Amino acid sequence: MIEFLFLDLDDTILDFHKAEAAAVAKTIREFGADPTPDILARYHEINRWHWQQLELGNLTREQVLENRFAVLFEELGLAVNPAHCARSYEYNLSREHAFLPGAQEALEELGKTYRLFLASNGTATVQHSRLTDANLYRFFEQVFISQEVGYNKPAREFFEACFDRIPGFDRERAVMVGDSLTSDIQGGINAGIPTVWVNGEGKQADGIRPDYEIQTLSQLGDLLARLEREEVTQA
Repeated sequence: MIEFLFLDLDDTILDFHKAEAAAVAKTIREFGADPTPDILARYHEINRWHWQQLELGNLTREQVLENRFAVLFEELGLAVNPAHCARSYEYNLSREHAFLPGAQEALEELGKTYRLFLASNGTATVQHSRLTDANLYRFFEQVFISQEVGYNKPAREFFEACFDRIPGFDRERAVMVGDSLTSDIQGGINAGIPTVWVNGEGKQADGIRPDYEIQTLSQLGDLLARLEREEVTQA
């Protein structure tokens, strides 16, 4: 039977796209540019590439946080200090914590049946601020943030470090839930636990195959209940 649920934060529980857009727009404006839709879209492309390189082990977190702004503002022809941009963005992002539809209610219900653990690749100071503002700590037995754990998802070491800190943990009763194929789903695969992909945008699972797929976190409870019924039937 399933007991341990590992949940991603951004675009699984909180609307990161909305938070990112607001924080990036404010930061770009603070450093002298107009955050047009084209500039915001370009930032998103640059940012996504940098985080992919982090997941692959090609960049450090510090390089990601600063280099994405260095690249963007160089393309815009503006001389800025990327470290200052990164700090401004992180502060702006830390103030954003909108829930995805039904996510808070889903956590309320899931917490009645399962032991919940947060597993995030976000920056520690930013995530802790958002978790506090959104009153999310009350749902989780423990919060695991990669910067504090010492490894990033999808590394097996990240999950093993989490597992080691959970009293009574049983890998056979754990599930990883998240929106990112390369981070959450590949991470669950690397850790040897089943995965549930929160695919709100109807994307195709290219190369990385989750065990199960839902559109929103509000569907997770029904999925897990069905899996447990099937397990009982097969026993």
